[in-house]
Amino acid sequence: MTEVDTLILGGTILCLDDGMTRIDDGALAIAGDTLVALGTQAELQGRFTSRNIIDGTKTLIMPGLINSHTHAAMTCFRGIADDMNLMDWLNHYIFPAEARNVNPELAYWGSLLACAEMIKSGTTSFCDMYIFEEETARAAQEAGMRCLLGEVLFDFPSPNYQTPQEGLAYTRGLLERWAGDPLIRIAVEPHALYTCSRPLLVAAKNLADEFQAPLALHLLENAAEKRQLQDQLGQGAVPYLQELGCLNERFIAFHGVYLDDEDLRIFGAQGCKVVYNPQSNMKLASGCAPVSRMLQAGIEVGLGTDGCASNNSLDMFREMNTAAKLEKVIHADPTLMPAPTVVAMATRTGARVLGMDQVTGVLKPGLKADLIMIDLQSPHLTPLYHPYSHLVYAANGADVKNVFINGRLVMKDRRLLTLNEEAIMAKVCQIAERIRHSLESPA
Repeated sequence: MTEVDTLILGGTILCLDDGMTRIDDGALAIAGDTLVALGTQAELQGRFTSRNIIDGTKTLIMPGLINSHTHAAMTCFRGIADDMNLMDWLNHYIFPAEARNVNPELAYWGSLLACAEMIKSGTTSFCDMYIFEEETARAAQEAGMRCLLGEVLFDFPSPNYQTPQEGLAYTRGLLERWAGDPLIRIAVEPHALYTCSRPLLVAAKNLADEFQAPLALHLLENAAEKRQLQDQLGQGAVPYLQELGCLNERFIAFHGVYLDDEDLRIFGAQGCKVVYNPQSNMKLASGCAPVSRMLQAGIEVGLGTDGCASNNSLDMFREMNTAAKLEKVIHADPTLMPAPTVVAMATRTGARVLGMDQVTGVLKPGLKADLIMIDLQSPHLTPLYHPYSHLVYAANGADVKNVFINGRLVMKDRRLLTLNEEAIMAKVCQIAERIRHSLESPA
């Protein structure tokens, strides 16, 4: 008998591997940060022993969810400006509120709140773009979450730097300081083509190439942006990026609502990735991304919530539900975006998009033990015929019972073990009062 750190016994396991393996009356063995075995309960009880045995009976066990695009610290701006279009929302509300209020304190505490919300709704990994990302990295490390993050880069000053060169230098510092960390990885993240000049984009691309890091940006989020870029660049956004040498397997486009067929062909040929954010796109009336055509073009598509100011929730179960239903109603075809496809986007495909597929995204011996246990003992989850259907159409974040990240139990029986959520909420409420007063006073 081999002793391991944790044995989970019982429950239905969804591996989310290429074969979509399902194990009934399953069991998992965890040693250190790694999943070392999974199979039936009878098989593993005959091979492993542990002082820490967790009862998985009447639970659904699956890889942790991956939120492939968010702005964690924007939990502090949740609900600050709703029911308006993207450019109005950005230019008249979000950018001014950020200029007056974002500092390291807000970035740290807002990110801690985001981590608490994500863990409690089953997210174990996230991709972040915001300001003072060193603070978000610290918060994620404290929470025990896995993440890919980068400082947002603009041509104009941000609360964290005055020039693009300073923003690039800050990003270089992140890449150097967090190199080799088991949980934190760094990306180079220009905000968007309409906020970043050609020299900044080229410099960002070169920095990403130097460190073999992902290069990620918002791209073609709404129709007005597409028209603006066509006028500004004299060509389409994707050919422009291709001309700059930005498009390769490390390139991640957030949104991509207005990618056309030729754009999709180029993305598929170059191995570029896309993150679909249906709820944010709906709330800002940005449009509906051609996600089915992206998949047909062979593009890896992850799923993200976007930030709390444009979605208002970080619950990936809600995002899966919307992703599945929206595509059906747009095309009047109920067969599009079936539940297993959507769950894969939120797990194994999200890991591929973020370059984490050798670490997480599926339950497989040798990968890191990032997994969630969903309590099935609720009226809205009874009876159970098809687990993937339940995950997309019936479950919600509050059904997540236990969460493991990197082999560490970070939530047990809905209680966070790495964070003091009451203290975090109280601190963010104090920050929110400062934000409210700043918006009431003249500039």
